[in-house]
Amino acid sequence: MEKNVVMVCAAVGFLGLLSAALGFAAEATRIKVSDVQTTTLGVCTYPRSPALALGLIAAVALMIAQAIINTVSGCICCKKYPNPSDTNWTIGLISFIASWVTFIIAFVLLLSGAALNDQWGQERMYFGEYCYVVRSGVFSGGAVLSLASVALGIVYYVSSSSPKNMQPWSPQQNQGIALGQPQIPPQVQTTPVFVHEDTYIRQQFP
Repeated sequence: MEKNVVMVCAAVGFLGLLSAALGFAAEATRIKVSDVQTTTLGVCTYPRSPALALGLIAAVALMIAQAIINTVSGCICCKKYPNPSDTNWTIGLISFIASWVTFIIAFVLLLSGAALNDQWGQERMYFGEYCYVVRSGVFSGGAVLSLASVALGIVYYVSSSSPKNMQPWSPQQNQGIALGQPQIPPQVQTTPVFVHEDTYIRQQFP
């Protein structure tokens, strides 16, 4: 594997791990129902929580990782593969689609969790008054999907890089025929024919 491929995979993998770690940290530090206090006037009092900043940084790290993968590897629709039925092309296509799907879901979960964790106010329902809190599993779900998105992006990048050196057909493969010696039949050996000198002496001058 080339050095630049290893460097790209290492950088993207680090960003994916960072996004997942921050997502799990935001899940652990999110505001829970037991942390919210309500006053007699129906106002919800929220404690300070780093989950907002952690969720935003996790979403940004995931976005940077996705941007790096798609910049260095390019869109699969813009590439020309010599054999579209090749295994590497199939794996790359599936990984490309799955990476974008998981990226979108993870990005939305992390951003929505960060936004809801900073929500202030109350919501009136039929059976009482409830304060806004982030549902359990929003940040952790985004963290798991961010890992899956980065892993699938790396698989797509590696699989899309390998077909460049694995051409199923190229004109160079026919050089054996092009450089071969043509089969020329042996020349017919002819015996010399002697012609009488009178044949070329048509007229003699005195």
